[in-house]
Amino acid sequence: MMEFLKKIFTRDVVLHLSAMLLVIILLCLGVGFGLDLYTHHGEEIVVPDLKSMDYQKAQDKLESLGLIIEVSDSGYNKGLPANSILLQTPIAGQKVKEGHVVYVTVNSPSSPSFAIPDIVDNSSVREAEARLTAMGFRLEPHKMVDGEKDWVYGILCRGRHVSSGERISTDYPLTLIVGKGTIDDLDDIDMVGAEDAEGDAGDVDEFEEVKEP
Repeated sequence: MMEFLKKIFTRDVVLHLSAMLLVIILLCLGVGFGLDLYTHHGEEIVVPDLKSMDYQKAQDKLESLGLIIEVSDSGYNKGLPANSILLQTPIAGQKVKEGHVVYVTVNSPSSPSFAIPDIVDNSSVREAEARLTAMGFRLEPHKMVDGEKDWVYGILCRGRHVSSGERISTDYPLTLIVGKGTIDDLDDIDMVGAEDAEGDAGDVDEFEEVKEP
């Protein structure tokens, strides 16, 4: 019996059988991997809520889901730690494909500062308010002075005058110095000129003076 088996299972036969077995194993693994890919192909991933989360934790979370994180902008919220997530796109709850990029806005370690625009003696109070608030500045009640109504004559920050081009932190509120309308009020008054007064004085009826006998 042993002699018969030795004749059948020669070295070449064993090698061929081993090769065939290896091919079968690889085919089984390949089919299983392919089925797994096919099953999850096109599967949508729910975007998690990243707001207020530390950037590194947010990155780890997205990578574990097969998503990519990318910083698109920075902002400032003094109530949150630096490098925490302020905004995200797509928003939490949306469904995306694997490999989708999630854009985030991260919190800056310090408040931003901006150059004061050219608004002093160059714009109305409404225009100045719109420009400054759009930049992120907070405005305190106006300081009213004599001058043209609703015209900006200056800007105060922490009690001192600031000029156009000066960089100011958005942490500090600004006060606009605004005209209260003294000039406009004078313009509304119908003044009578000296020439008109003289002209009016000459319109008196003339009477002949009669002396008593």
